[in-house]
Amino acid sequence: MFRKLNLSLAALAAGAALSSSAFAGDLVINFDDLNPGPKGAFDAAVAKFQEENPDINVIANNNDREAHKTAIRNFLTADAPDVTSWYPGNRMGPFVDAGLFQPVDDVWEANGFNEDLAAIKATMTRDGKIWGVPYTYYQWGIYYRKDIFDLLEMEEFETWDDMLAGCAKMKENGVTPFTIGTKFLWPAGGVFDYLNLRTNGYDVHNALTAGEIKYTDPRIVKTMDNWETLINECGWVDNHASMSWQDAIAPFANGDAAMYVMGNFAVDGFKNAGLTDEQIDFMPFPNIDPNVPLAEEAPADAFFIPTNAKNVEDAKKWLAFVARPDVQTEWNKAIGQLPINAKAEISDDKFIQQGFALLNSATGIAQFYDRDAPAEMAKAGMEGFQRFMLDPSTKMEVLERLDEVAADVYAK
Repeated sequence: MFRKLNLSLAALAAGAALSSSAFAGDLVINFDDLNPGPKGAFDAAVAKFQEENPDINVIANNNDREAHKTAIRNFLTADAPDVTSWYPGNRMGPFVDAGLFQPVDDVWEANGFNEDLAAIKATMTRDGKIWGVPYTYYQWGIYYRKDIFDLLEMEEFETWDDMLAGCAKMKENGVTPFTIGTKFLWPAGGVFDYLNLRTNGYDVHNALTAGEIKYTDPRIVKTMDNWETLINECGWVDNHASMSWQDAIAPFANGDAAMYVMGNFAVDGFKNAGLTDEQIDFMPFPNIDPNVPLAEEAPADAFFIPTNAKNVEDAKKWLAFVARPDVQTEWNKAIGQLPINAKAEISDDKFIQQGFALLNSATGIAQFYDRDAPAEMAKAGMEGFQRFMLDPSTKMEVLERLDEVAADVYAK
């Protein structure tokens, strides 16, 4: 009888362990990156947090980023974790407006974040309240195969004309200028952003994503004209609409393509594909109009506390922990990105140093098209950009369609 009771208790415990619901005292964190570098950094941070807080049992759920984007609204309403990773700016807006995230002004005030995280405070603020804590940000630009550039006796491009001439030289030598994977759409958004920032500047980027100007505005048409020139005179790898951004590393790694417009998180993927620091380098997206000040893309990642969190007290401890300068120094060194806490140390990694210098010299910092624009608008916009990349003759049809979507989105 005693043995049967023990077995019954064991079965009950096993069933409880498999349940998605947490016991009081558990801290459930949903994260969104299974790539080796980010996953390792997250796991290390969780281990350090548990070591410092032995009374807190962390249940860490890590999922693929695209799957996380699809699932987040459901788990915020159905069975919310205590903390979830997500994005600042307009990407947090729908969840803030729907009452699914809770404000964390008290965490910022208690930990001195109003000063230490001042650079990102505006992006974390909505309706006069602060909604999360960021732990990293990273530059975008052009990563290129330095060994191929050296072989073709090319220097980094400073101007649009330099880049077009360089593309011609690459194509003459059997190298596709750009790789990209647009299966999940957002890499096309990065290309659009840089072309728009360089054609029209930071204020026009913000006006467009805020719904203040139309997609058929002559300034945006000019951006698309420049993109068409880039497609015709440079070009991307074939079949990019069927490739993820990770898939698109392969032609870059094997030398079929020489450049990648991407964020610095990709460096880990380049190295995992066998490339060395000597083979790859970074340059800013070149200027198109010398009269347009150079703004840059630097998206941030953050943690939020869902309104339906069960363990808010420990969730706030986690937010305070991930914003600490020592934690951000270690985390960002591991993933090859930039810490946001002003007191954190910057890695001596050459890409981090380049990114730090680039962003310090920028006249404006854009989050990213799909973070600065409302989610519904961003989805339609990036679908249109992908379509245009596949068939540039659809340019005006795409822009007119985006005006129709914008009329609905910004009227809400």
